[in-house]
Amino acid sequence: QVQLVESGGGLVQAGGSLRLSCAVAGRTLNSYVMGWFRQAPGKEREFVAVINRSGGSTSYLDSVKGRFTISRDNAKNTVYLQMNSLNPEDTAVYYCAASPGWGIHPGQYAYWGQGTQVTVSS
Repeated sequence: QVQLVESGGGLVQAGGSLRLSCAVAGRTLNSYVMGWFRQAPGKEREFVAVINRSGGSTSYLDSVKGRFTISRDNAKNTVYLQMNSLNPEDTAVYYCAASPGWGIHPGQYAYWGQGTQVTVSS
């Protein structure tokens, strides 16, 4: 059984920054490709960022490129999402997820955290 626990969400003004963390327990982090997703009220869950097992390859949603950075510390079993230049459209519940293979679709991910709320005020 794999458990994922997100933290770091909160309320921030437009233009501000937050760093989300996702602690993984139950298996070593380097067993999985890790992704961040988000879901705003009334919208479907959408892909935000993904990182491969070693951390050497990443991919991002177009609207967050240049503002968000995904990283991982396999020794600490933790994945991060650094979010800069936040805007109100980034408001959502953010989820981390683990997958045995590379992917950007939620259905490809086997394990999910409970989510952390990010609210950006204008």
